[in-house]
Amino acid sequence: MRLSGLVPKAPPARALDIQVGFRAAVAIVVPLIVLAVIGRLDWGAYAAFGAFTALYGRSEPYRLRLRSMSVAALGLVVSIVSGTLIAAFGAPLWVTTIVLVVVTTGGTLAASAFDLLPRGAIFYVFGLLVCAQIPTPVHELGLRLSVALLTTAFALALGMSGWLVRRLTPDRLAGLHRPLARVPRLSSVARHGRTWLAVVQCGIGALVAGALALALHTGHPYWAVVSAVVVIPSPRGAHTTRRAIERVIGTALGFGTAWLLLSPNPPTWVLILAIGVCQCVTELLVGWFYAGALLFITPLALAVSELGQSTSVGLLLGDRLIETVLGAVIGLVLVLIGRTIVPDRVATAAPSGDPEGAVAGGGAIVGGAASGDPGRASPRRMSGAAEAPDNDDEEEDT
Repeated sequence: MRLSGLVPKAPPARALDIQVGFRAAVAIVVPLIVLAVIGRLDWGAYAAFGAFTALYGRSEPYRLRLRSMSVAALGLVVSIVSGTLIAAFGAPLWVTTIVLVVVTTGGTLAASAFDLLPRGAIFYVFGLLVCAQIPTPVHELGLRLSVALLTTAFALALGMSGWLVRRLTPDRLAGLHRPLARVPRLSSVARHGRTWLAVVQCGIGALVAGALALALHTGHPYWAVVSAVVVIPSPRGAHTTRRAIERVIGTALGFGTAWLLLSPNPPTWVLILAIGVCQCVTELLVGWFYAGALLFITPLALAVSELGQSTSVGLLLGDRLIETVLGAVIGLVLVLIGRTIVPDRVATAAPSGDPEGAVAGGGAIVGGAASGDPGRASPRRMSGAAEAPDNDDEEEDT
């Protein structure tokens, strides 16, 4: 494996759409500002996880984007509600374990079946476990869940706002819009071995990492779970050690970014601004260089999980370092085992039900337009070069 090959070739500058990143940042910053103004920034995690809806459906025609964002929104809401109920009623560990397995399985299957980007169940798992560890009075249950629902709806509306903007844009300026070129492919996962392998890997990784973190009394065992799940390749990606190592490196370097951000104990407005920047850059990178996106996903996740909390930064980062290493090692071991079960030539095959043989990353790109979408925007609004492939797992090991 060449070290130079760890960083994929950058897509055209047009593919890094600043508007898309800005929209994702607005989805999270505006609700956090509102919560800060009313003095309830401790509810920020619910808003942040709802805002992750804005990360889905990028570069897709609006009819397909609505489907992708709705599926993602449903998964995020279910995760947030489940975690909040666990916290409010003090559910025992075995209940949390069962819910974790259900969310991990359901999130992985949904992401594969609907060809969602970002891949996998990571945001659902993270939302579940963070919300489950936030002290939640029962009488505030409705208010906290309302924050999540309203933010999710706001993020979805922002994601679809371009539909109106494009229709109000004069013809002479239509070329300024980027092509909506990604066509997510629906597929059956029933007989797709890689999908079920990913389900098993994520489930085992989550359970083992969580159990070991609890046994070691690390303080925040859910981060070990998240670190293990993030290393597991998506079902549509190449099942390679290279990609797993990229994720381990990205998570570790992201820890350093988080230290730079959190160790000075920044004031609230700086923290909110930093969260918005991390959300924006994550959106720009996640489609073509997931490991690079982890440089910003990790501090974003850490900052979100501690909004309104009084945890010592030193203790927080110390726990996270141990848990990151623990989870990443477990995930890497599972990837190595998985390669002996399902060879790479099977890993890159299209899922059952995808007759056109989608590449590892999924979504087809056809001439800068959405193939097979009768409801797509007119050619004048679709003009421009097709963007770079939107997957993080397309290349084989070298």
